[in-house]
Amino acid sequence: MSSDQIPAVNVDDLPADLSAAGAPLLVDVREPDEWSAGHIAGALHIPMGELAARLDEVPREQDVVVVCRSGRRSAAVTTYLAQGGWQVRNLTDGMVAWAARGRPMISEAGSAPTVL
Repeated sequence: MSSDQIPAVNVDDLPADLSAAGAPLLVDVREPDEWSAGHIAGALHIPMGELAARLDEVPREQDVVVVCRSGRRSAAVTTYLAQGGWQVRNLTDGMVAWAARGRPMISEAGSAPTVL
């Protein structure tokens, strides 16, 4: 699947309230330190290297949006999941765009959330 064929969505296309009915599930594929520094509330954290072992955690019956820092790792994961039959899209420009748009983030590091 070439990069222009990867199903994608940008931050502005996502609802502000991701807990609302019908909102997609966000799967964050960044590393644990990135996740801890700042992530989207309600996202499912599955580091890219753990995905194959944790596929059963990604629902097939729900719209899934994959996110990383810049959209590159998530594009690879999106391709993998799409080939496996998931209804999935890549969040273009990733957490960098999310933060730039002022969208809410939380941190597990005890400090203000940030994107590493």
